Amino acid sequence: MRKPSSKAQRILLPLLTCCSIVLLWQLSVSNGWISSLSLAAPWEAVKVAVASIDVMWPHIMATAYATVLTFALSSIGGMLLGALLMHGRIFRLAVYPSLVMFQLLPKIALAPLFVVWFGVNLISRLSFAGFISFFPIVLATLAGLRATDPLVLKLCKSVRASPAQIFWQVRLPYAVPLIMSGLKVGMTLSITGVIVSEFVTAQSGLGYIILFASSNLQIDLLFAALGWVSLIGLLSYGAVLLLERLIQWRLGAPMTGGLSLPGEAVP
Repeated sequence: MRKPSSKAQRILLPLLTCCSIVLLWQLSVSNGWISSLSLAAPWEAVKVAVASIDVMWPHIMATAYATVLTFALSSIGGMLLGALLMHGRIFRLAVYPSLVMFQLLPKIALAPLFVVWFGVNLISRLSFAGFISFFPIVLATLAGLRATDPLVLKLCKSVRASPAQIFWQVRLPYAVPLIMSGLKVGMTLSITGVIVSEFVTAQSGLGYIILFASSNLQIDLLFAALGWVSLIGLLSYGAVLLLERLIQWRLGAPMTGGLSLPGEAVP
């Protein structure tokens, strides 16, 4: 069991570090050490964020909606493709190199192509953001499913377990930690992809606000929009962490109660 002091340190140390950085930032701008034209003071950004909430709220919801939808579609598609790559050797040999090749391409350079293919709409933004966040989930799912202990797989074959039993009761529980790591990376890349796509294709969203503020040298508005982006990212990442804790609590161990013999009830 973890000591109470270690839990307090995990909460207090990041909080104190963040507060120290914000305080130093505020003092640097207030005392003129850093020009307000290049870096807005945190308090000014907070005031602008609060004062402009009525105007920014539709943009906040547009970015949040696109982020959640991108993550959901990328997660479902990535895990399904990872499972197919695991069980289909010929399919893996044919498809996996192409996935790696597309992943190595510079993403921002392909953004205009998505505008040409899909137009300036939500589908274009979701496609581009999904293109960025999709591959880590596929890779994590594939690596997790292949990380099953070979001795456990031999035991499964010795008791004549079906492929479905092996997948659901052995491979998938073993793969949960790596899959969750891929989902956490995919969540961060989802909001990154949404913001980048809003730079190129959107007339709404926080990415559009950031681009508008920077072109008009409204640094306080720019940092206010960045604050909302950070809040959306933190809430989304926290939701994935909560899901991970729930799954860990449900499993309780690397395997969900062990393998049932053929004909026995699955716990």
